[in-house]
Amino acid sequence: MTTPHSTGPRFDGHGVLITGAGQGIGAATARRLASEGARVLVTDLDGDRAERTAAAIRETGGAAESLPCDVADRAAVEAAVAHAVAAFGSLDVLVNNAYSCTRDVPLFEDEPDEAWQRDLDATLTGPYRCARAALPHLVASGRGAIVNIGSVNGEQDFGNHGYSAAKAGLASLTRTLAGHAGPRGVRVNLVAPGTVRTAAWAGRDAELTRLGGLYPLGRVGEPEDIASAVAFLASRDAAWITGTTLRVDGGLTVTNYGFRQAVSGSRALAACGQRPVAPS
Repeated sequence: MTTPHSTGPRFDGHGVLITGAGQGIGAATARRLASEGARVLVTDLDGDRAERTAAAIRETGGAAESLPCDVADRAAVEAAVAHAVAAFGSLDVLVNNAYSCTRDVPLFEDEPDEAWQRDLDATLTGPYRCARAALPHLVASGRGAIVNIGSVNGEQDFGNHGYSAAKAGLASLTRTLAGHAGPRGVRVNLVAPGTVRTAAWAGRDAELTRLGGLYPLGRVGEPEDIASAVAFLASRDAAWITGTTLRVDGGLTVTNYGFRQAVSGSRALAACGQRPVAPS
């Protein structure tokens, strides 16, 4: 009987492609997988940013290459997959992290088609393009895994219409692709982060501190929190897990923590239709 566990680094000899890996969650994931033995192709729309991430990995003894890649461009996606296979000899893990998130306009009816299309093309159709190009190679590896980076926005209302719809669609694609790819030996899962301290929040530390108070675990996430979850789902430790959404959100979606705090004490009883009991 085979065991899902390894006695060495979990990704020793694995070829990995990560999109949007020039910074934030993607960069943290690249560092984490490389630290466990993976050979990583760091791709990003900004090629210089991708190379900085790859260079930092090489400086610490890891194996990484970089390549500019626009996931909205089918030719660029196929070139990235081909580069990974040629450089590493196989492609074993695909992490779909690239996205677009356009700020909502005040009135929904004023939302331009271009913003909606941009968010869906990068955030949903991009992973579709990457998975389509990578799947034959993931099947051939015999240990293929896809990890999609979703969001709690795909499950509840946190604004950003196009981005949220795309993330909800990505969760659905994860399930349907898992059903298709499972019999071919490839697992497909999704990590759904809550608020994570990335470049998108640069200069907004006070706001992140306030948001942290809304999380049951008392803080927002760090990129490394998400990278750890990706590493688990991509590894043989998750050998019997596919089609799942793993929330890595500090408890945000399991309770309305802000509401619970606001109605604490006697107000909590009142909210339940009870009268507070006077102290004896």
